[in-house]
Amino acid sequence: MINPTYTLLIGSRNFSSWSLRGWLAMKLTGEPFETKLFNFHTPERAQIAQASPSGLVPALTVARDGQPPFMVWDSLALGEFLAEAHASAHLWPEDKFARARARSVSAEMHSGFAELRRSCPMDIMARPTHHTLNDETKRNVERIQFLWRECRRDFGQGGDFLFGSFSLADCFYAPVVTRFVTYGIALDATAHGYADAVTSWAAMKEWTQGAAQEEAARKKSK
Repeated sequence: MINPTYTLLIGSRNFSSWSLRGWLAMKLTGEPFETKLFNFHTPERAQIAQASPSGLVPALTVARDGQPPFMVWDSLALGEFLAEAHASAHLWPEDKFARARARSVSAEMHSGFAELRRSCPMDIMARPTHHTLNDETKRNVERIQFLWRECRRDFGQGGDFLFGSFSLADCFYAPVVTRFVTYGIALDATAHGYADAVTSWAAMKEWTQGAAQEEAARKKSK
């Protein structure tokens, strides 16, 4: 691929967990890209159906020299595409066993933890009080903490993230970190340290700042 030009379609930063995953993956490449935002609380949301092949975000438009634009949708496919297109960025861990684990935990996040998603939707700027977790959500939380402990124990040397350096696996769990912060969910020491590392990452701070600005504008417009 020669000189690709990227445009990433995302939803509201405060609410769109899947958009965050795709955006962080783009940040990992180190490549420049444009962002097209579809605000979930305005008529812009309806435009996603025409802009994205799946009618969902994130979706990535790749402009290629002398060829028609190409689109990649779904955060997992988007991550895999970027990992291949920018191999030197090492979006997946280099060690084959670490890479296999990273793919496994990312796929589990991609397809699982439905009750956590339902009962604790992403809302970065909110801090609800007296939010009660049902038993299935508690099991989701325990499973996630178990995965984090195992990844940190087996492959986390040399950095503060699941596989040492920030990888696609961390992109997939970053929205979970925001949920744990929003709803004040108690974490074990390993999970707490990992959550701190994610929230302190420069790209995550940039996204959170954008979420705060969007929310301020949304509330002002009411």
